[in-house]
Amino acid sequence: MAYRIGFAGFNLESVTAVPQVAEVEEFERLCTRGAEVTARFAGTNTVPGGCMAVCAAEGAEFVPLFHTLLGALGPASDAAVERFTQEIVDGIAAQGPFDGFVLFLHGACWAPGYADVERHVIDRVRAAAPGLPLAVALDYHGNIDARTLAGADIAVGYRHSPHIDMGETGERATSALIRLLRTGRRPGLAVARPGVVIPSIMSATALEPLAAIMAEARAAGDCDISVMAGFAYADSANTGMSVIALDWAGQAAAEAKAQDFAARLHAARHAIAQAIPVWGVEDALADVAANPGRGRPVVLLEHADRMNDSTHLLRALLDRDLGRVAVPFLLDPASAAAAHAAGAGAEVDLSLGGHTAPETGGPVAVRARVIWAGPKAYTVSGRYQRGSQVDLGLTALVEVGRIRISIVSHFAFAVDGDPFTIFGERPEDYDVILLRSKTHFRDFYEPMADRILVVDTPDLGPADVRLIPYRQLDTARAFPWCDPPPFNDNKTSGEVT
Repeated sequence: MAYRIGFAGFNLESVTAVPQVAEVEEFERLCTRGAEVTARFAGTNTVPGGCMAVCAAEGAEFVPLFHTLLGALGPASDAAVERFTQEIVDGIAAQGPFDGFVLFLHGACWAPGYADVERHVIDRVRAAAPGLPLAVALDYHGNIDARTLAGADIAVGYRHSPHIDMGETGERATSALIRLLRTGRRPGLAVARPGVVIPSIMSATALEPLAAIMAEARAAGDCDISVMAGFAYADSANTGMSVIALDWAGQAAAEAKAQDFAARLHAARHAIAQAIPVWGVEDALADVAANPGRGRPVVLLEHADRMNDSTHLLRALLDRDLGRVAVPFLLDPASAAAAHAAGAGAEVDLSLGGHTAPETGGPVAVRARVIWAGPKAYTVSGRYQRGSQVDLGLTALVEVGRIRISIVSHFAFAVDGDPFTIFGERPEDYDVILLRSKTHFRDFYEPMADRILVVDTPDLGPADVRLIPYRQLDTARAFPWCDPPPFNDNKTSGEVT
């Protein structure tokens, strides 16, 4: 029997405190529909790419409604959530009947009118199609509880951060869905929460002791275990780590495995939350000055930056000579336009970066020489989202002293070599590289950098998540079987317990 498998992707990782709201138009800018989804994502390391691969191997028909993924920004508007949820519901009615359906959701989308955006989407689909087998593919950084997934038959999340297994996650979700269709058996699906909130920088799955727990989860055999790191910067009642267990042995087996892994995460919470050192700005720059890279760049990670326009480290770097410095993909449409208007070879005064929120550090006044300017788009070559298309909009490559900055008009991740090769350069050409990632950069930069210094700045994504003024997350009630709630004077750890 040739199954008809529907697909829809609505994906955003939200920082609640970011003032810029992702409206319908922003989702539409990156939205593909129908046959365009198949054309754009076939063969890519993405969730729709993985879904397509399984459908092709199983002789199933892949029927995409739409796919839109914004990455990590601020909140979604209520109108955007409702607009795309309704499109899924209408698409199922108009293009069905389907034998099964795959939803690709983040898990940490936040909108002011919804307690749990992903729960809302799943519940609306379930209400519109009560008997439709439903699989959900999630980001590893999703904030999930049992109520979120109550309407799903299958749920799996990424197992790696950096997310080099996005395609594999699409494959896991679709394979489980087809197994359900063929056997008529619904697997057990359970969620357990360890009561731990960690900063994103500590969620890299190669860091111990998390690495050992993740390795065991990946080796769980006929039970699909998804250890979810959660996303500390989306303030919701279910913010934090969780475990999803999908077990073909039944609900009791799934519950037992989810609780077992959650207990292990809780026991290891202090070590997980302090897996890597975090530097202050002055100490990090002093270390670079005293110990320059031995023929390889030193990476400074300004992890607390949430919108790719923080200026705390850039401002400090302007006052020092640390060799050739690269600052890729700084978000500043106005400066990109000013540099483009000035033209290559010209010098231009810019009010650079720091426009999205006061916490970013504010704009830096610089006089820059324009190296190149114009529209820029490219295809990702790194393992994270390999094959995906990135549109940077109007872009400029400028130089301020020995600091070279690529200024973009659309938010984009600078996590591999592409931000250099698209300008005919190599990251190895630089002594210092200032990145604004959390974990995705590690896949490319750990092997090639001299060392990586994670630098904490007073931006919207602090390393000590207890500094976040949570309003929806009630730690005392949400985490009843762990230590007393935080927000005391002893702030020595990056965890909420």
